[in-house]
Amino acid sequence: MAERERRSAPPYGGVFVPRTRVMERDDLHRAIWRMAHEIIERNHGLDGVELIGLQTGGVAVAERLGEALFAIEQVSLPVQTLDVAFYRDDIGLRPVLPEAVTDITADLDGKIVVLVDDVLFTGRTIRAALNALGDYGRPRAVQLAVMIDRGHRELPIRPDFVGKNLPTRRDEVVDVHADGVDLGEMRK
Repeated sequence: MAERERRSAPPYGGVFVPRTRVMERDDLHRAIWRMAHEIIERNHGLDGVELIGLQTGGVAVAERLGEALFAIEQVSLPVQTLDVAFYRDDIGLRPVLPEAVTDITADLDGKIVVLVDDVLFTGRTIRAALNALGDYGRPRAVQLAVMIDRGHRELPIRPDFVGKNLPTRRDEVVDVHADGVDLGEMRK
């Protein structure tokens, strides 16, 4: 769960209270390994592939994916980072909180970009990421890898690589961290 979600939960703050552990550390490892194999298979290797993690939750997932891709193919893909705070369509509806710096050093023209995030919910963060990518070139293709797809889409966005589909209620919160994935609520 992004720190932005913690800070912007009504009334602009709150504490995440986990209710259920839905994935353990080993489950995360297996999901990362499977997604890495799927990325390699779909792209016939890693030539021309760029790995970009969305700040902040997607960066850790992207780093683990990068490690798995290296272990499988012996090809090192540097994890680049993208903060989409200023590209969001809800500016004015909630506080704009840049999470961390964007660090994209590669020219994305003609490349296959694998965007990585921890949780896919409404699709609005991914829409913002697609807009932001345009500032760094014109990729040949953009693929989406997420650890958790929780549904409730508001835009026609679908991930290419998914660690786990996890149907949730709209008021629930999903927290992806190094030890697993927790499902719970934000409380005052």
